[in-house]
Amino acid sequence: MNERILAKKIKGMAKRMPILSITGPRQSGKTTLSQLAFPTYDYVNLEHPATLQRAQTDPESFLSQHKKGLIIDEVQKMPELFSYIQVKSDANKKNGEFILTGSQNFLLMEKISQSLAGRVFVSYLLPFSTLELKASKVSTNELIFQGFYPRIYDQKIAPVDFYPFYIQTYTERDVRQLSEVNRLDVFQRFMKLLAGNIGQILNKSSLGNALGVDDKTIENWLTILEISFIAFRLQPYYKNYKKRLIKSPKIYFYDTGLACNLLGLRSPEELQTHWARGALFENLVILEKMKNKYNAGERPNLYFWRDSNGNEIDLLEELKVGEIKISEIKSAATFHNRFLDTITKFTVLSNEVSAAEIIYDGKEKFEIKKVGVLNWRDLTF
Repeated sequence: MNERILAKKIKGMAKRMPILSITGPRQSGKTTLSQLAFPTYDYVNLEHPATLQRAQTDPESFLSQHKKGLIIDEVQKMPELFSYIQVKSDANKKNGEFILTGSQNFLLMEKISQSLAGRVFVSYLLPFSTLELKASKVSTNELIFQGFYPRIYDQKIAPVDFYPFYIQTYTERDVRQLSEVNRLDVFQRFMKLLAGNIGQILNKSSLGNALGVDDKTIENWLTILEISFIAFRLQPYYKNYKKRLIKSPKIYFYDTGLACNLLGLRSPEELQTHWARGALFENLVILEKMKNKYNAGERPNLYFWRDSNGNEIDLLEELKVGEIKISEIKSAATFHNRFLDTITKFTVLSNEVSAAEIIYDGKEKFEIKKVGVLNWRDLTF
């Protein structure tokens, strides 16, 4: 069993806050994490029909049955329960009394902001990070292809067996619950088409034309993927650096293994010469940055920058107001001086850059012209 880095943070916050929430993709390990971190707590899952019915029939009695702390899984299934949790928490004045987990981000956060504001510590658990896997001997292509879902590693399931089932279950269960999608086959085509656009500027009209649907439908489907932690939009960094900026987001997936399956890849070897290898590597690095922040209980203020002349910084991290760290992401295993070009151009335009780095797939680690060069596995907080 791989130890989750987030465990230390949530156990510490349970001593300071009455309620904790853990949200993230299905099968990212939320239930396992919460039960291991709080082994004496009772556990209930609102996806179980009988459990949900008991909670709906008498919410006060349902909560009062559990005296030693309670983990409520998929809590967004019963939105009205949040008000009862608020009342009980305020009356008991006990820290760490409730652990709430959910796999639908926007829905969970909406209810938290409505009923539990100021009472809850919000955390996010994504699939394994490289540090949690301790996968130093696994090649980059293998990690991109396998992805990071715990079940693949704990149960030794081949990615070609795991992801089709995951995608099928997701579209048949979550998508139908979240929206009236009449043609699941078209929605699955949309997911595959989106995987082919990893790392690219989002063009809803182009996607809609390819699928025969309008921009409103594409936006609705994108929101579904974001709510359920399948894909996310990386927003551009808005600053007037005397250039016309690209203001549309770029698209990435929360797991590279899932993206590889949607792209039709059948083995890590195919990835080596695949046209999307660079974009998938970029996706991998962004995810590692994101996981590092989430595992520390912080929000990842991550962006990209591109101007109308094609100059681009792959990743910007806002450290604080007026201070950013910029990263160029290269899938090559060999460093080239040209990797510095855009960084040099950007630092002339901006006085906010406090650190710059080139993240690549090579083994050497060094500094050149005040720019750090490092392997993506060496990423730190």
